[in-house]
Amino acid sequence: MPFDIASVRGLFPALGDGWIHLDSQRGMQIPDAVASAISRGVRSYPVLGGGLSRQSQEAAATTARARQAIADLLDADPSCVVFGPSRGALVSALVESLSVTSWIGDGVVLSVLDDEESVVPWLRGAARHGTPVRWAQVDIEDGSLPPWQFAELITDRTSVVSVALASSTTGAITDIGQIAGHARAAGALMVVDATSAAPFVPLSMSEMGADVTLVSAERWGGPRMSAMVFADRGRMESLTNVSMDPHAIGPARLEPSPTPTAWLAGLVASVEVLAGLDSAATGDRRRRLMTSMDGAYEYLQRLTFYLVNALDNLGHVHVIGADTHRVPLVSFLVGGVSAEKVVSRLNDNGISALHDVPSRALEAIGVSDADGAVTVGLGVYSTPYEMDQVARVLGSFG
Repeated sequence: MPFDIASVRGLFPALGDGWIHLDSQRGMQIPDAVASAISRGVRSYPVLGGGLSRQSQEAAATTARARQAIADLLDADPSCVVFGPSRGALVSALVESLSVTSWIGDGVVLSVLDDEESVVPWLRGAARHGTPVRWAQVDIEDGSLPPWQFAELITDRTSVVSVALASSTTGAITDIGQIAGHARAAGALMVVDATSAAPFVPLSMSEMGADVTLVSAERWGGPRMSAMVFADRGRMESLTNVSMDPHAIGPARLEPSPTPTAWLAGLVASVEVLAGLDSAATGDRRRRLMTSMDGAYEYLQRLTFYLVNALDNLGHVHVIGADTHRVPLVSFLVGGVSAEKVVSRLNDNGISALHDVPSRALEAIGVSDADGAVTVGLGVYSTPYEMDQVARVLGSFG
């Protein structure tokens, strides 16, 4: 069945404002079901779980449902789902939880394709312990991350390998499986930031080969919070307790602070929205997620291809990695025009886009030497008409 874009758009009240929202890296628009769940949660769950009162017990049940929702999204164990306010907070907690011996040797392998939230905590941890950091570089021609380089970067003395499944600027998808094989052979902890891929690509912890996976709910229309998921419960429980509660157990041991129950209720609703994007999806939530995400991915792949072709045909617009296998995120340069001016004109025409996304990948490609790049991120509700409007505005610079 074709992806029913009209029905999907009806889930997002904000789309009635007349704007074209192409800044999903800063947060997808919020479905009505998510906003309603958060609103109900604020009224119904003013307390946290852990107590004996009715509200506290309901809050604890909501937390359990939220862990199950993320587990369904990643085909993981709900007892291995850790919540936090952001990826940066969760990675910082993971860095703090590692033993001192984890920082001995060749230390950490990072990627310039990754977002700062996934990089800075590792850099701080490495600096604190005097541990070297090795960097995987992007292909400057297409903005992708060649997996072959990890065979040399990862040694039997490497403790951690941290890589993004997809770039938040070039959109390039990384061959995680090949990298995970090198990490596994070295006995290194494989950390995958799947945040930019999660709204668009069906995910499986086992297929990625990740020991730890990070996702951020605001990227698919959920509340502004993140989850860190472990593949092995024993490994998670072997880490040092970094919670403010010395008696915390299970995933709560790695949670910087308790997440408001209303946010968790919104998270559950957001995963349900993803599972219901395809009206033909049936079965349990995991099966519905797979069906719906497959449908959304196919639709958005066609739409992204349509946009990239339209921009390439303008002549004065250069798409970074035009032929790259990507999630629906695209960065481009307009010849002789600063990114700020391009985004300003897009905004004048009711189109939200970004020009100030911190990106080591774009810096490596040399974009900072060419007046910066514009980045657009499609949502599951984007349409061909909206892509035409982007091309029309950019054509005015020719």
